[in-house]
Amino acid sequence: MADQNVRNAGFTPSGISAGSLASSLMSQEARASGGGVPSGGPTSTLQELGARGTTHSSGYTSSGISGGSRASSTMSSEATAHGGGVPRGGTTSTVQSI
Repeated sequence: MADQNVRNAGFTPSGISAGSLASSLMSQEARASGGGVPSGGPTSTLQELGARGTTHSSGYTSSGISGGSRASSTMSSEATAHGGGVPRGGTTSTVQSI
């Protein structure tokens, strides 16, 4: 995942950009969870990466998820919670697609 893709989506060191893909994702996620954005969800994960200004150590790469990385840990936890598969629209698939 390129740092520029995260910034272009609206996840920046100064917060989520108004009118961006990030703000749309945040709004949808908040509605789906009853009004708040859950910790560890797509919005919070991407904003954390955007706030740091770098995605290089996260493990989300253009060729897939790096073994032993934070991304692989997130993917494993999410798959376990969903009976063995990573759900479409979940944290792993959303972050990896960006």
